[in-house]
Amino acid sequence: MDLPIRKKLPDTIPQWVAEGSWFFITINCVPPGKNQLCRAGSGDAVLAAMKFNHERLVWHCCLCLLMPDHLHAIIAFPREPGMQTTVKNWKKFVAGKYGVDWQRDFFDHRLRNHHELKEKTRYVLMNPVRKRLCERAEDWVWIYRPNDPPPLLLG
Repeated sequence: MDLPIRKKLPDTIPQWVAEGSWFFITINCVPPGKNQLCRAGSGDAVLAAMKFNHERLVWHCCLCLLMPDHLHAIIAFPREPGMQTTVKNWKKFVAGKYGVDWQRDFFDHRLRNHHELKEKTRYVLMNPVRKRLCERAEDWVWIYRPNDPPPLLLG
C-alpha cells in the first residue's frame, strides 16, 4: 500500500502578517539523539552565526537556545528575502562551515501577541531543565539572548 503524500506547508510569511512579527522556530539535526550542538566548537559556532545574522540585521533574534540535537529560536524576519530563504541560507552556511547535519526544512509558528511571546520564551528557557540537562534555566550555557531592544515591535 502506498503511503499518502504529505502536503508541505510553505515557510513563507503571508502578506497579511505584519513585518517584524515574531516566529518561534525549531530546527532539528539528523540523526535525532546525536549531540551535534551542545559541545565546544560546533555549539559556539552556531551561536556565533546566529549573533552574526542578528548584528547585521539579517533577522532580529530575541532568543536562541541549543539543545543537543535541535535548536529553538524566537526570531523576526524581514519580508524580503523572507523566513524560508533566510533560514535555508543560514543552515547551509553552518552545515558547510561547521559540519552540523540539519534536517530538511524547519518548524515555525507565528507568535500572535505578547502573551504567546512570553509563553514561548518561558518554554524555550525551561527546555534544558525539563530534559534534565541542567537544574536551573539560568545555568544553561548554550544560549544567545541579545540585550538590544527589537527594532520592530510584535504586531
